[in-house]
Amino acid sequence: MKIIIVGAGHAGIEAAYAAARMGAEATLLTMHLETLAQMSCNPSIGGIAKGHLVKEIDALGGIMPRAADDTGIHFKVLNRSKGPAVRATRTQNDKIAYRNYLKSFLETVPRLRIYQGIASEIVVSHGRACGVRLVEGETLVADAVIICAGTFLAGRIFIGATTYAAGRANEPPSLRLAENIAVLGFKILRLKTGTPMRLHADSIDWGKFMPQPGDEPPMPFSMFTKGKVKNRILCYLGHTTPAVGTIVRDHLHLSPLFSGKIQGIGPRYCPSIEDKIVKFADKDRHHFYLEPEGLRNKEIYVNGLSSSLPVEVQKKILRAIPGLDQARMMRPAYAIEYDAIQPTQLRSNLEAREIENLFFAGQVNGTSGYEEAAAQGLMAGINAVLKTRGEAPFILNRNEAYIGVMVDDIVRVGVDEPYRLFTARAEYRLQLREDNVFERLGGHGLRLGLISQTDFQREMRQLQRRRHMIGKLGKIKGCWNGKTENYFKLLKMPHMTFEKLEALHQKPLLAKKTLTDVSYIEACVKYEGYVDIQKREVAKMQKMQKTTIPADLDFMRVDGLSTEIKQKLLRAKPATLGEVALVPGVTPAAVNAISIYLTLKHRI
Repeated sequence: MKIIIVGAGHAGIEAAYAAARMGAEATLLTMHLETLAQMSCNPSIGGIAKGHLVKEIDALGGIMPRAADDTGIHFKVLNRSKGPAVRATRTQNDKIAYRNYLKSFLETVPRLRIYQGIASEIVVSHGRACGVRLVEGETLVADAVIICAGTFLAGRIFIGATTYAAGRANEPPSLRLAENIAVLGFKILRLKTGTPMRLHADSIDWGKFMPQPGDEPPMPFSMFTKGKVKNRILCYLGHTTPAVGTIVRDHLHLSPLFSGKIQGIGPRYCPSIEDKIVKFADKDRHHFYLEPEGLRNKEIYVNGLSSSLPVEVQKKILRAIPGLDQARMMRPAYAIEYDAIQPTQLRSNLEAREIENLFFAGQVNGTSGYEEAAAQGLMAGINAVLKTRGEAPFILNRNEAYIGVMVDDIVRVGVDEPYRLFTARAEYRLQLREDNVFERLGGHGLRLGLISQTDFQREMRQLQRRRHMIGKLGKIKGCWNGKTENYFKLLKMPHMTFEKLEALHQKPLLAKKTLTDVSYIEACVKYEGYVDIQKREVAKMQKMQKTTIPADLDFMRVDGLSTEIKQKLLRAKPATLGEVALVPGVTPAAVNAISIYLTLKHRI
């Protein structure tokens, strides 16, 4: 069983590692061995919803969380003061250490071969992918192929009027593979992303900015990290000035984003400084963060000042910001435009609908971010192995994981801009928390052979410890705000926390507790009623999805469906409501409309 993974970014790494762990002979193909696992944008992992993805990758045996912990230099739990469902872990990482860690790690993985070469063509025979042809003339034979090309497909860099072909700054694009994917019949999207300038640390007046320390004690990403993680640097918060707005507006005609040179659609939720100035014209300043890129280099990432303006204009922007007015630029900001496929051309296992054993993962599917890419890579690697074994695909439902939400969103609805995951995209987010990720997914990781029995049992003991504590709360009574109730009911009250409960108890309820312990206990108690309602909704939906659709059903007669959806359903001929939901572009509202129609027809 041989699997080739094209591209050694965050998607490719997880795909290759998962495939090798599951017993496949995996070949990870990269243009340059030295840039494997390159953090080409911000060297950080996690954030809102993205942290949830990384935790899910961890429970399924992926490598990103452990790499984040080993090379983390700043650890923070975002939304710590808010409810457990929206708390999210984030690390700032040493980008060189991150790359070196993963290269060294992957070189020791049994059955995993890392190979330097440039893919030019996917070899397809009788509707099935069976290898990859290289620019160097070699053909690699495989049972399945996973494309994780990132932003390299027909990539083009833009800095003002300067434009040149590249996959990342100063790295060659993948032109022949881009042409081949189009020739194979895939619908291509042209998307855009960008990155800010990097500044020399010694040229910044740090006293002009507000320090942003990491959490103490810092919390690791991975449940498998044995040693303690440490905060080693400070990040800083700054703001632009009204003068920056004037400079940007005066030079908008030089921005390829506004002059029309860039045709690709950019990310809505990670706008350039030009975008911010134009879209939020009422604001006279915008915040940004100064984030070190490592312990042994001087590069500072200016998070919030992405731009495609000419270098001289970028320098003017810096001179208009106190504290950066003497800053020396080490790398200019730039925009990059690249090819992606419309992901509705994929099945829920990330396999191409029209070509068997060909999988796609990462930014090539129209998503943005390291975390989204890594999660897709993991799923593609797992499913490529399962497909070659002749086993059922591994598909996570929307109520099981953020990974399930993301994959369902992109393959069913598609993208018209780089897709970014948010907690708001998950209708069952009260159940999809960082603190219960092992409970949700650990069993899958064990079954697939991606986590060991030893690790699984250790985490099961931690889970049972938390569950035992919850049961214990119902057996202890106390008085708070004039009410005498058991601790379980007291913890349900809006302003009560586990910490306050322990103060009331006058001694610890749980020895050596972690934030994960406390978060899990509070969420299980406070969200109990809401989660029960959601579980009933899920059960009802699952039952509904099994409903058979009569072969003679005329979708044109169903009220509440758009003409486009009716036409898609007539072509797809789904046999059940579950299959209706899998037709690209069909919304949950449309599924519900068909369900109501079938119920009323049955009554007649």
